[in-house]
Amino acid sequence: MRALVERWIGYAETPLFAGGCFWVANLADFDSRPGQVRDALSRQHRDWLALIESELRHAVDAGEIAELDTGLVAFQIDAVLAAANTALRLGDEDAVDKVRRVVDGFLAPPR
Repeated sequence: MRALVERWIGYAETPLFAGGCFWVANLADFDSRPGQVRDALSRQHRDWLALIESELRHAVDAGEIAELDTGLVAFQIDAVLAAANTALRLGDEDAVDKVRRVVDGFLAPPR
């Protein structure tokens, strides 16, 4: 999970597109517009959440992190990453540290 987040951070810090993360930037533009673009973005977003949830479930099952609601935490991590994308575009130099701190809170080892 940490590796996935670190790769996303690298992608967001050195964006290929002016809006940073292509998916985050465009989902906000197309979420209310019916059509093929919205449908494709929606599918990608569901797949992304499923990947995060799967990685969390794997970490829980392996005993690496404490038991948690993987669906809820996947939603929360996605929200933090989307917020970080915006913060990075607006020049928030602490955004990456904030993402890491939030994710570290979820990935605490079992007690």
